[in-house]
Amino acid sequence: MTDSYIVICIAISALVTLALRVLPFIVFSGGRRTPAVITYLGRVLPYAIMGMLVVYCLKSADILGAAHGLPELISVAAVVLLHVWKKNTILSVAAGTAVYMLLIRLVFA
Repeated sequence: MTDSYIVICIAISALVTLALRVLPFIVFSGGRRTPAVITYLGRVLPYAIMGMLVVYCLKSADILGAAHGLPELISVAAVVLLHVWKKNTILSVAAGTAVYMLLIRLVFA
């Protein structure tokens, strides 16, 4: 791969990303009302995506193994408690990841 090929690929990716981000504003501008289905999806999809991510993260938890899934359970509890307390998603996820990594490396090694 040449440098120009890499630059062209990055430029095309950036333009496609920009177009996809700008397109909804163009489509729904001009005083037109946002369709009800779009409003509904905007309301429910964030929760559905978070649920899918939780299932994806916990799908490989070994409940029958030596740790019985305790690192995952403790990390999920840490995320939930920290989010209820501070209401900061990034802090909750980062702290939950740190708790999980510490547990699997130091406690349940």
